[in-house]
Amino acid sequence: MPKHPARPRGSHPGYFAGVMGTGIVSIGAQLTDRAVLASVLFWIAVVFYLVLVVLNVWRFAAYRRQMSDDFHDPARAFGFFTFIAATNVIGAMLVGVGLGLAAAVLLAIATLAWVVFGYVIPWTAVLGNPRRPMLDRANGTWFIWVVASQSIAVVAAGLEPLYPALRQWLAIIAIVAWSTGVVLYTACALFVMLRAMLYRLDPHDLDPPYWVAMGAVAITVVAGARIVEMADAPMIDVTRELIAGLSVIFWAFASWLIPVLLAAGVWRHLVHRIPLRYQPTLWSFVFPMGMYAAASIYLGRADRLPVVETIGTLWFWVGLGVWCLTAAGMVVDLARRLTGRSARASDIPGERADVDTDPRERLSL
Repeated sequence: MPKHPARPRGSHPGYFAGVMGTGIVSIGAQLTDRAVLASVLFWIAVVFYLVLVVLNVWRFAAYRRQMSDDFHDPARAFGFFTFIAATNVIGAMLVGVGLGLAAAVLLAIATLAWVVFGYVIPWTAVLGNPRRPMLDRANGTWFIWVVASQSIAVVAAGLEPLYPALRQWLAIIAIVAWSTGVVLYTACALFVMLRAMLYRLDPHDLDPPYWVAMGAVAITVVAGARIVEMADAPMIDVTRELIAGLSVIFWAFASWLIPVLLAAGVWRHLVHRIPLRYQPTLWSFVFPMGMYAAASIYLGRADRLPVVETIGTLWFWVGLGVWCLTAAGMVVDLARRLTGRSARASDIPGERADVDTDPRERLSL
């Protein structure tokens, strides 16, 4: 055992995706009437979230330079948006159990972080970065900005029945966040496509975060379905039909993306034989799988589309299976790190090699 506690010096900024994945699978279990499983996953997500908050505060205090480097790295900076999405996933679960006040507090924290990060990260990582060209660093993590935006819309819409006096303000927040997310998805998709057309894509580049491209569309569907279900308000009345129609289109596009991303995975792991092993970014694969199930169920119920709801109910098992495999991989990885037998960061695609080789420095959430 190491003499000193684990230090989060090389912690990946996107590790909150683990909370996102766990939380959305919990919500899927709740939607499919598996209360016990939903409760277990809920508490795992809450503990996971609290541990990561503590570790990130620790990292900010003890390793500020490394965290600052992440903010200036266009390939990693957008991972910080997972904090916003994870906070709102916890908030959405709290709404589901009637804890509206706690969910409202988390929504306020997430909204403030969304506003701050939404201006700071694009500047530090892209616009203000002296590195040129920049498009060769665009990747799937950029879509997490979209997920963060739509997660705000989901919680704001979910809180509306609990706080009818704030209906108009919650409607404004939900519509603004949803609309911003749609525009951001268009921009991120354009940048990623330009990167693919202008620069050679190495198999190592097609890492799990590219699945967020599908997850971002799926959460846009969930947010849209929740907005459609909101009570009448001026902002809702003028957008309800538009959002309802677009949600169906977005669900169809998310469905179309799944075979494309699966083909990319076959090309990466079977054709080019890149080992499929645990890495923090693998949680970015779990979240889209669970979110697609939730999106299908929400859309099917909101728009009375039983076939879509059935697809979501069946896909829930896919998301749960992926979560189990990833969680098991994380446990094994942490055990190896505790015993000083982990792989070097430089050996893991998407990880920086700035972590000390001393085993005491290797454990990082």
